[in-house]
Amino acid sequence: MSVARSRASAKAPPRPPRGEMVDVGGRRLRIVRAGPASERPTIILEHGAFGCAADWAVVQERLAAKGLGSIAYDRAGLGHSEPGPKPRDGHAIVSDLAALLREIDEAGPVVLVGHSMGGLMVRLYALTHPRQVLGVVLVDAVVPEVMASPVGAKAVQAFSRILGWVSHGARFGMMRPVAVFTGDRIGLTREAAAEKRRIHGSAPHAHWAAAEVDQWQVTSDQARAADFPPKMPIAVITAGAGETATALKKVQVIAALASQNGYIEHVAGAGHANLLGRRFADPIVRGVEHVLAAAHR
Repeated sequence: MSVARSRASAKAPPRPPRGEMVDVGGRRLRIVRAGPASERPTIILEHGAFGCAADWAVVQERLAAKGLGSIAYDRAGLGHSEPGPKPRDGHAIVSDLAALLREIDEAGPVVLVGHSMGGLMVRLYALTHPRQVLGVVLVDAVVPEVMASPVGAKAVQAFSRILGWVSHGARFGMMRPVAVFTGDRIGLTREAAAEKRRIHGSAPHAHWAAAEVDQWQVTSDQARAADFPPKMPIAVITAGAGETATALKKVQVIAALASQNGYIEHVAGAGHANLLGRRFADPIVRGVEHVLAAAHR
């Protein structure tokens, strides 16, 4: 046996992704379950732009410790999920999530938790499937009002251009070495951190993340078509102390202030990414607990 063949045979096979693959009509989405099965509502976790199910690993551990079951998933084309038809706007993403919940027999009611751009997705899902949604937790979330601001719109346009460049570079393997250093800014546990870095360096992941961000304005307009029902519990968790009330923070809390069962927590010291990590995840769990308590669940 040659040395090259010996080295190849000694190389470990690729690690299968955590979780399971669910067919949603000829294509599959990856989900990761955590926590016990119980009579209590399931917590559905929606990641942000360029994110994946691994982003929620710490939050899922903390929810499980409270006896709560949760499901994180990769949107179509991201992480380990297979691509879906374009355009990848809010309606396409919400349709995928509805199909996913049907396939796993999750009739609800569920609690939706959305981070960053995922805030638009959970808002749109709650508006289009109100009987299935018990309440919503917005985690340093993007809200439709961001795109109504000239500054916000320009920032999104700049981000879209950057992701376009990233998507192009990723086709030539440029993201793989970068992902070693930038893949996990959250502060995940070992297995989830390794998974996050692998996904962060993936060319298909970059392509489909760019396709979503390209539809940001459309998705924002879709989510802005209506407000949350006044009685729906809405928790808002933001990164950074409340005293540093930026223009973004002021619009992030609008939904909670309008809710008859609103909750707001500003997390001093936290950043947009590490709010989901080991140091700062507990306020997200408190937001979930508020929604459940407000709904007497």
